[in-house]
Amino acid sequence: MNQRITPMWKGVIVVLTVLGVLLAMSQAFFWSPFGLTFLTNSYLYYTLAFFLPIVFLIFPIAKSQKDRAMPFYDVVLAALTFVVAFYFGLNGENIVNFGWDKSLTYPTITIVFSFIFWLLVLEALRRAAGLVVTLIALVFSIYPMFALAVPVPFLQGIPYQLDDAARIHVMGVDSILGLPLQTAASILIGFLLFGVALQHTGGATFFYDLAQSVFGRYRGGSAKVSSISSAFMGMMSGSAVSNVLTTGPMTIPAMKKSGFPGRYAAGVEATASTGGTITPPIMGTAAFLMVSFVGVPYGEIALAAAIPAVLYYFGIYIQVDAYSAKTGLKGVPKHLLPRAGRTALLGWPYIVALIGLILLLTVQKNESQAPYWVVGFLLVVAIFMKDHRLTPKSFVDFLFAGGKTIAEIIGIIAGVGLIVGGLSMTGVSLSLARELITLVGDNLFLILIAGAVTSFVLGMGMTVSAVYVFLAIVMAPALTGMGINPIAAHLFVIYWATVSYITPPVALASFAAANIAGTPPMSTSLTAMRLGSVKYIIPFAFVLNPALVAQDSTVFQIIYTFVFALIGVFFLGCAFEGWMIGVARRLTVVMRVVLFAAGLATLAPELTSSLIGLAVGVVAMVVTRFWNDGGPEESAAIEREKARRLEAKDAAASKEYAAAHTGGEATEGVMGPTATRGLATDLDSGGATVLADDDRADIHAGASDRQGHVHGGDAPDAPGRRPGAAGAEARRDPEDPAGPGSTAR
Repeated sequence: MNQRITPMWKGVIVVLTVLGVLLAMSQAFFWSPFGLTFLTNSYLYYTLAFFLPIVFLIFPIAKSQKDRAMPFYDVVLAALTFVVAFYFGLNGENIVNFGWDKSLTYPTITIVFSFIFWLLVLEALRRAAGLVVTLIALVFSIYPMFALAVPVPFLQGIPYQLDDAARIHVMGVDSILGLPLQTAASILIGFLLFGVALQHTGGATFFYDLAQSVFGRYRGGSAKVSSISSAFMGMMSGSAVSNVLTTGPMTIPAMKKSGFPGRYAAGVEATASTGGTITPPIMGTAAFLMVSFVGVPYGEIALAAAIPAVLYYFGIYIQVDAYSAKTGLKGVPKHLLPRAGRTALLGWPYIVALIGLILLLTVQKNESQAPYWVVGFLLVVAIFMKDHRLTPKSFVDFLFAGGKTIAEIIGIIAGVGLIVGGLSMTGVSLSLARELITLVGDNLFLILIAGAVTSFVLGMGMTVSAVYVFLAIVMAPALTGMGINPIAAHLFVIYWATVSYITPPVALASFAAANIAGTPPMSTSLTAMRLGSVKYIIPFAFVLNPALVAQDSTVFQIIYTFVFALIGVFFLGCAFEGWMIGVARRLTVVMRVVLFAAGLATLAPELTSSLIGLAVGVVAMVVTRFWNDGGPEESAAIEREKARRLEAKDAAASKEYAAAHTGGEATEGVMGPTATRGLATDLDSGGATVLADDDRADIHAGASDRQGHVHGGDAPDAPGRRPGAAGAEARRDPEDPAGPGSTAR
């Protein structure tokens, strides 16, 4: 606990969290305590009253104030937020009945409070998500006052006076209280609490051990464990940087010990962790916002995202396997690994929790109630756990972490609502999609490229949820207007908004992993880009072929499309790594190009092109068996020399940085503080905490998370694993028979 969050303020945050969660549960389960029922707007105001003040209590006005005592002005801002939001909540019925948001008669206090709340929401957004997205929200929120003066015709809209804009932003149903906040308050709170519950009951350690027990013995096992454990973590947090900070201190040192170059190890971790934002059942915040924008149950969205997520991780797995084969890396001896059966048995609560959540979403189809049942189950079971027993102190820590997580997301989404409000009240949101279609001349390829570039560029400076909300209004309607399936169109936006996590110049997940590995951030990002190449390709594939998102297709079409997609990703992975799995030969440059083209053709929507791609890929495999750039021995020698040069280069870069910034010798993992975002792990409060969508946490060597994993150091042996297992991989396995495309041992 730092000086800012004293026990008293921690208690205040916990009380606000309990009240906010009970309010959300009351709304989800229709409790109506004391006979009270709330209108939607009153419920949203009360939600803001309980969670928005936490933003001002936890996140300081500037980073330099992070470890100082709570200043009086933050207390004033928190109290003012509570009072203003509570006032609007009490008057929710009057706002609806008397139309205070648009009528000519309204109490004077409402206009004063509207301006105050407008500014408070913007400041909460700045503290939670940063200055860039706040400036964008500010511009769009004042845009109605200048809508008629904009020189671009299709951006001209209905103008408003300042006081009218303030009332509509705060009391209307399309701005702060719009669809994003409605979704967050009704659905997202429970799922965020579920992610925190899994983390605080030991879920991260269990999933890492489970991945070790299943995949650790195969060649490149440590990297495969990183991919799979990050996929499991993605199911909990739905975040990129959170996954890096939680699993990276275990997986990156283990990969480096087993023979992977530091930048490759960091690239694997960053790429695998980025998949958390697109991995069901939790995914990221933007996926929950899709519920309101698309108008389908969350279970259907999670189901649609399943095949692309599998393809993404399969692509990483294939590249890791190919790299391990051409480098001659073996897996961990089986006797050093935790036993799969015992690990699964000890971790039965987490397995039951995930399966239960999936069943509740698909069978009961009530996403508002489902996460609370699972959270209750985990907390009850945790009372009887040996290693992660729920005590009064740990329960308070859980509530504090939950409040921090929910508050930051609520702060971001309330602020992003101003963007929606500015476009909605002027009527411009209705014309943008139509004008965009006219601009590209009904050319689907051009609008997809425009959508991808726009999503990526905005993703560099805005949160994924903010990018999604903006493009769900502007870009997604244009895609659906050209005949694209709505779910595919919205997932396309989310995928391309998240690639900025591994793509320079921002690449926050890559930078976080590079910091742990002690490697240059930019080169690590380039490695992560190659490993995550499927993420750049798959969105185009499922937009053109909705069977990949289980839409507009029969079960048979979905199955054979999925099979062809797996084959296509297999070809692409081999092409990117330059190694042909199955024939154990190094690909020539020509064959890599041919195999890449075969992979794209196999992924194409038409059955004919898929069959042609399959045939070309098989021919390329046969040709490579006899015409290649070397077998296992030659390849391993080449890769060892490459790895040696890379390690020397990275060590020199680390020393140079240390000399310039610390005045001392470099230590492993020291690449300087890296600003990160995502559901990040709070390394400064002494415990791993799932933070909300865009926390900027400083990653530094020697910091440790809640499970005791030291950043920038060697990975400790997890419970149930024999000492030394993490780094026990050996070299020289030319073509592991347990790898893809061959027979298991």
